[in-house]
Amino acid sequence: MLHALLVDDDVNFALGLAEVVGREGFATKTANTLKDAKAEITKSIPDVLLVDLHLPDGSGLDLFKELEGSPGAEIILITGQATVDTAVEAMRRGASDYLIKPVDFSRVKQVLTNVARTRELKEQIGNLRGELRKLGRFGPLIGASPPMQRVYDLIAKVAQTDATVMLTGETGTGKELVAETVHSLSRRHKEPFLPINCGAVSPNLIESELFGHERGSFTGADRLHRGYYERAHRGTLFLDEITEMPAELQVKLLRVLESGKVTRIGGNESLTSDVRVIAATNRKPEDAVAKGKLREDLLYRLNVFPIPLPPLRDRREDVDLLAEHFLALLNKEHDTSKEFTRPALNRLRSHSWPGNVRELKNLVHRAFILAEDHIGLDCLPLGVQESAGSSLNLKVGTSLGEAERRLILATLEEAEGDKKKAAEVLGISLKTLYNRLNEYKSA
Repeated sequence: MLHALLVDDDVNFALGLAEVVGREGFATKTANTLKDAKAEITKSIPDVLLVDLHLPDGSGLDLFKELEGSPGAEIILITGQATVDTAVEAMRRGASDYLIKPVDFSRVKQVLTNVARTRELKEQIGNLRGELRKLGRFGPLIGASPPMQRVYDLIAKVAQTDATVMLTGETGTGKELVAETVHSLSRRHKEPFLPINCGAVSPNLIESELFGHERGSFTGADRLHRGYYERAHRGTLFLDEITEMPAELQVKLLRVLESGKVTRIGGNESLTSDVRVIAATNRKPEDAVAKGKLREDLLYRLNVFPIPLPPLRDRREDVDLLAEHFLALLNKEHDTSKEFTRPALNRLRSHSWPGNVRELKNLVHRAFILAEDHIGLDCLPLGVQESAGSSLNLKVGTSLGEAERRLILATLEEAEGDKKKAAEVLGISLKTLYNRLNEYKSA
């Protein structure tokens, strides 16, 4: 039987809540002060801690420290002041959820059901991590290097919660795959996972795509349209390239995240939508805020649990695993048995991979097409054979933004102005390349 500790200075409320929790199959204990709660935790670590934010002798958040070494304990914060800051701080410290006074006991039942499901997922994830890490895999992610092991740890911790996640990393590092993995290991895994690239949708259409519209709300709106946010109900919405979202739409997104309600364009009804949001950007979030590409208040709301993804050059030991994986998929699809030669793999490991995993995947595909049987050096595109003439020297201390600018311009020059070819070599979309070039012109 799971054990729950309920901490609230209102004795009658604590006893009433204990009765509700007990009916859900939990053995319950109550405490009315921070001191008493700490004493109970010292005796026995509860499976679930439901704690009021404001206690006579301190803050309920102080109990989070008592459970730092007990990853199995789920914490539910109870508050009469439902502010975004409170919720974000609770999630940052490890809370699984929060309840708002006056407490809706049906909501308590839902939260406890989620807790039970979360514990099951933790066991499944623990087994998955142990088995797949030996093979350099974690769900669809490939890599046995220390940087990727750290990413796996972060995914495993946040997947069991509903915390908003911010993925950061260079183009091609696999941010959407990470988002899919978080979703697949969460309690929402049977519900929709909907990705939308905020930089690939026209600014005139993105609000309608994201939040939907009513019939007749504008010219051409001949029928009702349910947006991504509405269709992702009970599932996960992945907002890729969040810094490319128009500023005015960021304001509306912030309101939706805070209220949990969405209103279609041209509509008056506020629709409740239970959505877990994962955002991603290839920019440094702080730089994006400084340049006016991302609202600071939206960053705080999205950046509850940041996961930075390493570039491929910082995990070269994973290049072989990734290349062999992509080749195996192609062999299976085409019923072939092509192999890399050792010199070819050595060459792959020595490449700087400015386009990261996406560039490697595309390169393997091209090499597969060129090779008859074995994939040797002659099958690798010239971009991999880094001659002195195509190198780029950067001084230590050069900002990432400046390094990116110089790399893009140098690649464009190497491609003799062919933007499509340059984008392919860099492993980025043509639209992203145009966006960067426009930024450089206006700077």
